[in-house]
Amino acid sequence: MTDSHDPSDDRTSRSERAYQKILDGIREGALKPGHRITELEIATWLKISRTPVREALRRLETAGLLTSAPYSGMQITRLGYQEVMELYDMRVVLESTAAGLAAKHASDAEIYSLNEIMKRYEAATTPAEQARHNRIFHHALAYAAHNRYLLKSLNSIRDSMILLGKTTFEVEGRAQQVIQEHRNIISAIIARDSQAASDAAALHIREAQKARIALLGEEIDE
Repeated sequence: MTDSHDPSDDRTSRSERAYQKILDGIREGALKPGHRITELEIATWLKISRTPVREALRRLETAGLLTSAPYSGMQITRLGYQEVMELYDMRVVLESTAAGLAAKHASDAEIYSLNEIMKRYEAATTPAEQARHNRIFHHALAYAAHNRYLLKSLNSIRDSMILLGKTTFEVEGRAQQVIQEHRNIISAIIARDSQAASDAAALHIREAQKARIALLGEEIDE
């Protein structure tokens, strides 16, 4: 039997690893908006060749997470106020659609999972932990909608969300407010009330947008 291993699979794997590592770096604040990034820097950091890094950087640029800067190569994209507002406007549309579809299609197991995620969220003690469980909740909600095209759109939006910097859970009272907002979404899904689930999710994202505006105001004052 001949070895059917394709060397390009290894390159794809390394490229995916580089992509995810850069995403993690942005999400965790190690790579901040405006930070200049080079193939050599990432290749040295990950101890891989520059070819898979180049592929990862192209993918990040296509996703809007990297921007070409004149005379300085690539840099982590910095979002302006209007872009942030547009991002949340799209979240309202997509997340409300996901919740509405989840009310129709979510299995009992998926509803159980949403409740379990909320228990872990409620037990979290730091904004970073709360933000992580919030991401998990919304990811599970997207899967419960059972629409692959919607899921793809939501994943793209969520990649862009990591450019926002500080989590809105740092805004006083926001973490507690989210508990009731999430519970309202789950209750509507359990009741199989698509319109109520959609409305609850839309309200949730609009409240998150208000918290984001508060954070942006703080950054201007700093």
